[in-house]
Amino acid sequence: MRGWPLTHGQGLPSLVSDNKTADGPLVRRGRDAMSTEVSEMPGLDGQTGRGGLLAPDSTEGAGAAAELNWAGNYRYTAPVIHRPRTLAEVQEVVAAAPKIRALGSRHSFNSIADSPGALISLESLDPAIRIDAAARTVTVSGGTRYGTLAEKLQANGYALPNLASLPHISVAGAIATATHGSGDANGNLATSVAALQIVAADGTIHHLSRGNSPDFDGAVVGLGALGVVTKVTLDIEPTFAVRQDVFEGLPWQTVLESFDAATSSAYSVSLFTDWSGDAVAQSWLKSRLPLAGTAAPEAAFDVDTFFGGTRATAARHPLPGVSAENCTEQLGVPGPWSERLAHFRMAFTPSSGDELQSEFFVRREHAVAAIAELRALSHRITPLLHISEIRTVAADQLWLSTAYGQDSVGFHFTWKQLQDEVEELLPVIEEALAPLDARPHWGKLFHADARSVAGLYPRFDDFKDLAERMDPEHKFRNEFLARKVFGE
Repeated sequence: MRGWPLTHGQGLPSLVSDNKTADGPLVRRGRDAMSTEVSEMPGLDGQTGRGGLLAPDSTEGAGAAAELNWAGNYRYTAPVIHRPRTLAEVQEVVAAAPKIRALGSRHSFNSIADSPGALISLESLDPAIRIDAAARTVTVSGGTRYGTLAEKLQANGYALPNLASLPHISVAGAIATATHGSGDANGNLATSVAALQIVAADGTIHHLSRGNSPDFDGAVVGLGALGVVTKVTLDIEPTFAVRQDVFEGLPWQTVLESFDAATSSAYSVSLFTDWSGDAVAQSWLKSRLPLAGTAAPEAAFDVDTFFGGTRATAARHPLPGVSAENCTEQLGVPGPWSERLAHFRMAFTPSSGDELQSEFFVRREHAVAAIAELRALSHRITPLLHISEIRTVAADQLWLSTAYGQDSVGFHFTWKQLQDEVEELLPVIEEALAPLDARPHWGKLFHADARSVAGLYPRFDDFKDLAERMDPEHKFRNEFLARKVFGE
């Protein structure tokens, strides 16, 4: 999941409502002062808020329940938060808890990570980044953030094929929700997974690997429903360089007539729009540079125009008028993949964001039709919107991936923090995109329930069966999964 940091470490104050949305406790935010930062999440215990021995740094009761997600729009209801330091402690905590779910970097915008019992954070585990040069893989703790991993890989001459917009998200949380970057030939982050280590409901350790485990394709995008992912093995490749170029004011007519050509013009292409007017506001092109002695890159951008857009002469933030100091370097300056593929710098650590997010994915062949539907709704969308981003994702075979079985185009919405208004609009957007079988991002706001979502995924029932086998007592389930997946 990704975000648009609007300011450098600043946000708006939280005014907590007694209301609840379909996705859990809603936090209303004011507009006139600056917020305090959300505290870190400690915690390790054995009895999920029902008493019992607490390990050091535990948090239970009101302190745990007051924790907010990154955007500040959701307050976790779990009475206890665990923060184990070893795999053995993870096993002990999971086995003892009647209800528990893993909590990543808190960059989900709905209740997917919450639990009626306890939460467990892997932030205190050793990242344990281990590179296997022969196998071209890296194994890392599930709680490690992509930015940390990217720095380590680059220092050792290796790379991941892609990154999401924000490098601060955790590895296990990102793959569990099929979070993605962009690029016609690039799969989402979950497609790089070669193996998983999962702590199951009884505390036992399960190892699943690509090609050796029949349930592997169902477990990777697991929504946290199968267990706690403690280690992830990812495919890696030799390091590479990237240049990033931004063009502004691409006429919609030109983009629609040449959509495939535009999105295939670089390794990763993002189109930013607020859906009003006759032009796309910005196009961000990330181009892989060739190694010495190899062919030229897929396109050369030493030009002043791109599909009718003009080259930006200064660094840009996706939001008009916002400083680009926190964005990765642009203006065609070459640099390592680890400092270009994400939109935002790892050195910038966002505290909270004045935004909400939604995203919907359609088959690539439906992209132009989806754009037409969304532009027709601009009178409803634009007033609630900070910015939208259009990205492409290659097809995969992961059962609950939003790109399962189809090359896809994602339509991301970074909303103003007007939760009631956004939730009122989401069914309208989903109805407009329904003929195109749009799939919602699992970690962002959407209206559809399990009955609506089930028909979008051919292996949906297989996933439910897998979850029943791996978690027969429903230890890892919560109200989000009940409504959006299991139809309970």
